[in-house]
Amino acid sequence: MTNMACAVVRPPAQRIDPEINVNIWTRKPLISALAATLAFVGAAAIAADGAAKEDAVAMVKKAVAFIKEQGPEKAYPEITNKAGKFIDRDLYVVVYQLDGKVLAHGSNEKFVGKDLSDAQDVDGKLYVKERIELASRQTSFWQDYKFVNPVSKKVEPKQMYCEKLDNTAVCAGIYKS
Repeated sequence: MTNMACAVVRPPAQRIDPEINVNIWTRKPLISALAATLAFVGAAAIAADGAAKEDAVAMVKKAVAFIKEQGPEKAYPEITNKAGKFIDRDLYVVVYQLDGKVLAHGSNEKFVGKDLSDAQDVDGKLYVKERIELASRQTSFWQDYKFVNPVSKKVEPKQMYCEKLDNTAVCAGIYKS
C-alpha cells in the first residue's frame, strides 16, 4: 500500500522527466546569454545612432542651398531653430562669419552674435580660429577638435565638415565616440 500512496501522490502526468529538467537548466544560461547580448547590441546601436560623415556633408550642402535660396535673414533663424530642419540626432549646422562671429548655431542659440574666435576645446585648441583660417584658404574641409555632444552631454572628439559661402563657413560635424 505504501507504493500505491506514492503513485497517488505523484501521478504520472505530474512526474518531472529528468531529461526535460536537465534540458531546462542547460537552456537558462543560453537564454540569459542571449538576453545579455541583445541588451548590449541594443545599447551599442543606440550609441552608434549618431550621424555619419556622409550625413554631415549632406546637411552642409542642404544648408548652403537653403541660405542661397532664402537669404541669410530667413535661413539663419531656421538653422538656429532646435525644432527646425537642420537638426538631426547629434548633427546640427553652425554658420561662422570669417572673423569668428557666430551667425547661426543649431545647438546653442546663445552663441549667435558672439565672436568665438578665441574659443578653445578641452585640449586648448583654438578651434574656431583654426576653422575660419581654413575657410579663408579652402572651399571645403574637415576639422578635428573636441566639443560637447548635445545628445550624450559629454565632451567627445568631433569632426566638423565646412564649406565656404561668401564671407562665411557653413559647418556640421559628427561625434567620433
